Order: sequence, then structure tokens, then C-alpha cells
Amino acid sequence: MASSLEEDLCCPVCTDIYKDPVVLSCAHSFCKSCLKKFWKTKGSRECPVCRRRSSKDEPPLNLVLRNLCETFTQKKGQRAAVCSRHGDPLRLFCHDDQELVCYSCRDSKLHKNHDCSPIDEAAADRKEELQIKLEPLQKKLKAFEEAKLTCDKTAQHIQTQVQHTEKQIREEFEKLHQFLRDEEVVILAALWEEEEQKSQMMKEKIEKMSREISSLSDTIRTIEEQMGADDVTFLQHYQSTVERAQCTLQDPERLSGALINVAKHLGNLKFRVWEKMQEIVQYMKASVRVEQHS
Repeated sequence: MASSLEEDLCCPVCTDIYKDPVVLSCAHSFCKSCLKKFWKTKGSRECPVCRRRSSKDEPPLNLVLRNLCETFTQKKGQRAAVCSRHGDPLRLFCHDDQELVCYSCRDSKLHKNHDCSPIDEAAADRKEELQIKLEPLQKKLKAFEEAKLTCDKTAQHIQTQVQHTEKQIREEFEKLHQFLRDEEVVILAALWEEEEQKSQMMKEKIEKMSREISSLSDTIRTIEEQMGADDVTFLQHYQSTVERAQCTLQDPERLSGALINVAKHLGNLKFRVWEKMQEIVQYMKASVRVEQHS
């Protein structure tokens, strides 16, 4: 009969005696913690037995069932507190053998002259001993909780520091990138300016040489035509032809400094840019020092 009752008082989920039983609208009951765990795992508020969905996040306590479980557990404990040797209630605690005994055990040879005291006194003494040992543990727990709280705050502060520092790093690198872009524009502008000047110079030289080539070509063609004429005509125009053959044009100038001065633009480029960057770097160092002391 007791076994059947015990089965009725067992939670369908954990199969142990109900602890803080709650009842669903479908009339099925479960340990409060078992039901919460089941719902969390399942992802929905349904009955573990009939699968009917519950409309309440916090089902009410089954007070009647809880009282039955408490009464059953109490009576079960009382039934268990009986001497296995004599069948009498266990009323004493033997300090020598560290076990519960009945009055018959105390008077027997097994526990004769042993230090025995009532159960409530023995329990009270041991609870007091444990309480003394519990206090350092509680203090240590408090110390660990405080240390953990400090660690939690530190971890959170680390994340804040990382976000703030990352933002600053990106800003400072953007300044450096912008500086390099600006320097690139300046240096390229100087290159393009030299290219424009020297291209214009070469254009003028080419145009001048083209005119001189055209003039020389005309002179040569005229002289060759006179040389191919009959003797009378040749001699009649000889003087003017000779004068024309006297070239007054100077030889073409050798090109000097016509090419782009590559060394001027690339020579020590990194060093020159680095020197200019020193001002920005010094400013960044000063900003970091101010940030660290703020």
C-alpha cells in the first residue's frame, strides 16, 4: 500500500517525490524545477505527459499534493528511525561508535559504558560544530563572490577599453593615411609640373627643328634642281645657288636636362615623408599621454 502511495507521489519527470509541486490546467502535476527545465529544453510550455500547452508562465502550487508529500516523507523517516536489532525507536546517539542507538542498545554489552546522549542534543552539538566550520566557508564564499564581481567589472571594462582604443587607433591611422594621401598629391603634382614644363620645352624644340628640317630640305631640293639643269641655266643661277648653299643654321643642340629628374622625386622619398610625419607622430604621443592621465 505504501509502495503504491509512493508511486502516486512521484514526479513523472524525475521519478522522485514531488518537490514544490505545481499543477497545470490539464491537472497533471510536476516538480516546479523539473517543469521549468523541461520547458526550457523543449522551447514551449507544454505538459510533459499529455503535451497540452499551458497558458501560464508560472503554474500554481499544488498545496494539497505538497502537504501529502511532506507527511509521507516525515512518516517514512519516522519508520526508518527504528533499531534494526531491537525494533525500538532510535532515541540516542553513541559518540564512541558514531551511530544511532535505542535504549536497549545502550544497556547491552555492545555499547556498555559508551558515551550516549539524546539525539536532539547530539544533533544540536554537531550543528554547532558545523556552524563554526561553516563560517570560514561563508567568508571565503563572500570573498570569492566579491573577487568574481571585480573580475566581471574588469572584464566589462576591458571590453570598453578595447572599443574605445580601437576607435582611437582607427582615427589615428586615418590621420596617417590622410597625411600620406596629401603627400602623394603634393609629390605627384611636382612630378606633373616638371612633366608639363619639359614636355612644353620638347614641343618647342621639335617645332623649331621641324621648321629647320623643312628649310634645309627646300634648299637641298633647289640646289639639286639647279645642278640638274642645263649648263647655261646652271651658270646663270650659280651665284645665287652658291649663296643659298651657305647654311647659317647652327647644329642641333644636344639635349641636356630634358628627361624627368627621377632622383629628385624618388630620392629619399620615404625619409622625406617620414620627417614630415614626425610632427603628426609627436602630436599623437602627446594625445596619448593626455588620455592616460585623464
